[in-house]
Amino acid sequence: MGSLATPLSFLVNTLFSLYTLAVILRFLLQRQGADYYNPLSQLVIRATDPVLRPLYRLIPVWRRFDLAAIVLMLILQTINVTLLALIQPVAFPGPLALPLLAVVKLVILFITLFIFTILVQVVVSWLSPGNPNPVLGALWSLNRPILQPLRRMMPNLGGIDISPMLAMIGLFFLYLLVQQLFLPAWLVRM
Repeated sequence: MGSLATPLSFLVNTLFSLYTLAVILRFLLQRQGADYYNPLSQLVIRATDPVLRPLYRLIPVWRRFDLAAIVLMLILQTINVTLLALIQPVAFPGPLALPLLAVVKLVILFITLFIFTILVQVVVSWLSPGNPNPVLGALWSLNRPILQPLRRMMPNLGGIDISPMLAMIGLFFLYLLVQQLFLPAWLVRM
């Protein structure tokens, strides 16, 4: 498997991570009360419904927490980590380590999603300021819990909002910290 291990690991990790990101996005948009009819919300719902709908019969929503989505995220990342461990020429981690590594990968995906959505929100606001874009509205509701406290703490800088930059610096720091402390080297490369 030697020469195919890296490209195959990349493909497996990318596919599982992208679908997990869609489930995370659905979870967060629901949690933040984003508009159900927003094009971004509809895209995410249509992409995740075929897998989540059967889980909803088994696992109900509890206090606005979509437990089925959380379970699906954990399952997807456990399968991802297991496949990556099987593909890579490393000692297979124990069965108890796989769910823990999946949780760490899930935390990293949450952080990555926020970094990406804040970056997209900033770029779109620069390219079309004042244009009411429905996707931008969904991103604003998604990023509000991170950006709003920073905006309140920042002094008035004459109309320049540096809270996204501060949030991204903090998120990148957290990303590197979690990656360095909790992921083995063979998973960091993925």
